[in-house]
Amino acid sequence: MIAYFKSSGKQLSTFPGYFYFHFYENSISAALNHFNYSTYCKATNNYNHYCSFGMKSEVRPKANSRKYGYGIISSVEKTSTPEMQISAISLRRRIDILGVQVNDLTLDEAAHQILEWVRQHRATPQTPLRQVVTANPEYVMAARRDPAFLELINAADMVTPDGVGIIAAGKLLRQPFQARVTGVALAEKLFQLSAQEITGLEGGLRLFLLGAGPEVAQQAAQKLRQQYPGIRIAGTFAGEAGPEGDAETSRRVREVAADVVLVAYGMLKQDWWIFRNKESNKDSYNERTSSRESCQAAVAIGIGGVLDYKAGIVALAPPVIRRMGLEWAYRLYKEPRRWRRQLALPQFVGAVVATRLRRFMASFK
Repeated sequence: MIAYFKSSGKQLSTFPGYFYFHFYENSISAALNHFNYSTYCKATNNYNHYCSFGMKSEVRPKANSRKYGYGIISSVEKTSTPEMQISAISLRRRIDILGVQVNDLTLDEAAHQILEWVRQHRATPQTPLRQVVTANPEYVMAARRDPAFLELINAADMVTPDGVGIIAAGKLLRQPFQARVTGVALAEKLFQLSAQEITGLEGGLRLFLLGAGPEVAQQAAQKLRQQYPGIRIAGTFAGEAGPEGDAETSRRVREVAADVVLVAYGMLKQDWWIFRNKESNKDSYNERTSSRESCQAAVAIGIGGVLDYKAGIVALAPPVIRRMGLEWAYRLYKEPRRWRRQLALPQFVGAVVATRLRRFMASFK
């Protein structure tokens, strides 16, 4: 049973009779959602790393192994390692968006944490690969359809609030995020840092550009070297998104000693690639892949179409469109074939509004 309670002692005084997602930007007023998170997780079988201050990490329930499109995946039956607990405490709290746990952090905080992970990995090379997920409403709806993908996201070391719909949902559920951290902005920040000298990182931050179409990563690297003189791009490779390409890709990343792998295979594919290639998860692979070596990088981040943007193959939305949070509409205008993916947006709005209503009604019980 989910325990809801009023931690602030404030009275429920108003309940807006309208809801609107003004193109996912000026979103929605408030809902009561101060609930006991530990009790909620137990009630919904949603054990994960609680990524909040001092909360004890618990064993997550075992899910049945299932064949996903990219290989045999089974859940990890481990408590978090000391390193994972340290990194969780150093991150801000996670906010529950329809079961997906999203970190409440700024762009600078996300970049700082990634640099800290790189420093840790250089000092202790056996540290497992850290996974960063940039979550938007499509991710949330995909996770609601697929429990294995939900588990992957909630086990990630960092989940950033990418989509403006995630920001709007946080406001509606009265757990507002302090900032939006998109995959494009995070990648751009790392490009900037890679061109600089960084304290504690001898030789600078070494990036590996993985994925996108043939030659796209190489074209993006050329443009980046022009834009950011001195940037450390350790390597590029298109590779294969499925398990059949993992061994070759991991070997290439290892050989150039990359710190951060920017994975551009697109939604789901890039996240499953990172999951499979995490050293800590090797025991959950099938027999064919369990003996291979990991890529031995510190961090891997799914960046979607960033390399296409940097290579000049796909136009990035104008700044005014990005400030309004309407990148998805601009991309749909440019690529109408994406309309099926956008069907997740009204579904997401409906699910968030329904959650708000349930929590409001539960507060009177």
